[in-house]
Amino acid sequence: MSLALALLLGALSALVMFPAAQHLRSLQDGERARATLHTAGACMTGQCKVTFEADGQTVVADLPVGSGGGKSSVGAAVDVRYQADDPRVVARTQDTGGGGAALLAWLTAGAAVFFLALSGAAAIFLARQRRT
Repeated sequence: MSLALALLLGALSALVMFPAAQHLRSLQDGERARATLHTAGACMTGQCKVTFEADGQTVVADLPVGSGGGKSSVGAAVDVRYQADDPRVVARTQDTGGGGAALLAWLTAGAAVFFLALSGAAAIFLARQRRT
């Protein structure tokens, strides 16, 4: 069971959280804008939307997985950065260092290593029990 948990946490970290943190970091040099939280929800899972002006047009964009600010209410002002060629690719300015995705990536990776070590210890314990 602990081996399955280790593999699941490792996959979550490597396939979801590290890429999400890298995506947030890629927007550090993006265009700045003042946005309004359009849809509140679980921002960490990518369920928040913001509205802002880019090149004279109103843009409604999803905040990516790993974003913070989930406790903000609809209508709250948010500073965002977006890609100049595609304003729908956006992140909160506070999250462009990796945000909660970076923290969760390291936590899940650490938990995966812990459960992997626990599996190894259990395997060694069981192997020794069989000898006696």
